[in-house]
Amino acid sequence: MLRYLIRRLGHALLLVWGVSTLLFILLQAAPGEFFSDMKLNPQISAETIAGLRTQYGLDQPLPARYFRWMGSVAKGELGYSFAYNLPVSTLLGPRLANTLLLTVPALVISWLIAVPMGTLAAYRKGSWIDRAFSAGTSTFLALPDLLIALLILMFALRTGIFPVGGMSSGNQDQGWWRSVLDTAWHMVLPVTALVAGSLPMLLRHTRASLVEVLDSSFMRAAHGHGLSRTSLLFKYALPAAANPLISLFGLSVAGLLSVSLLVEAIVGWPGIGPMLIEAILGRDLFVVIATVVFSTVFLIIGNLLADILLYAFDPRIRVQ
Repeated sequence: MLRYLIRRLGHALLLVWGVSTLLFILLQAAPGEFFSDMKLNPQISAETIAGLRTQYGLDQPLPARYFRWMGSVAKGELGYSFAYNLPVSTLLGPRLANTLLLTVPALVISWLIAVPMGTLAAYRKGSWIDRAFSAGTSTFLALPDLLIALLILMFALRTGIFPVGGMSSGNQDQGWWRSVLDTAWHMVLPVTALVAGSLPMLLRHTRASLVEVLDSSFMRAAHGHGLSRTSLLFKYALPAAANPLISLFGLSVAGLLSVSLLVEAIVGWPGIGPMLIEAILGRDLFVVIATVVFSTVFLIIGNLLADILLYAFDPRIRVQ
């Protein structure tokens, strides 16, 4: 097990290094930079712009800039933001925490709904429950994530039940418990949008995996021995269908994160989504790199958790 984890972590580190290096080269090769717009301002002299470019090392050749950035990464700074003149890690830390505050509950809720509902639809294959299930998931799969987020935002605007955007009401005098409840109330709509965007795919994959297992010969034999429905489904069928679902878990983390960036920008949630859009528009180079790299890290963590679960549940992988 330890050798397996060390090998997977080694692959993950190589992937992060490759993604960050490629992204650094591509963004450096792109035309324009953060200080290009300053040249249009007659109140800013050319000497001031040249001094700023020297301060951030933009006047150096590409290899020198790369090693300077790698040195900043080694110190935990992840480079400096041109817009804020602060280490990127200082800016990114609170934003990452806010993004996880949405994605983790959405991930848990999605799987808690998908597994029992997908199992029920598979067991009732061909019934009106299964047909309604298929129609509902097909409808939601056809809806773009942007449209789902906009519909939920419209619901908040029309009803006034939920806050339209942001993370808190801005009342600094409330106690910590009321602050927690206020944040949770602001989370309801964005988490609902994330669940609605990811749930149809999880439901369909769960149903497909369970249908394949329920049609197998060993499940028909177990049914012939008079086992109860609950025991048949959750004690035998679900563990047998766990492999593809566990593999899907790693991919669902990445999909949920990508949808989260869009939802955050629409509802004004202060996560890494609005920060990434602002950095791209402002050509804040190192903020863009750090945000994309951390998105890659989330994908790697999800896949690593899936690999560990597969290693624990499937003895064939342990033999390999």
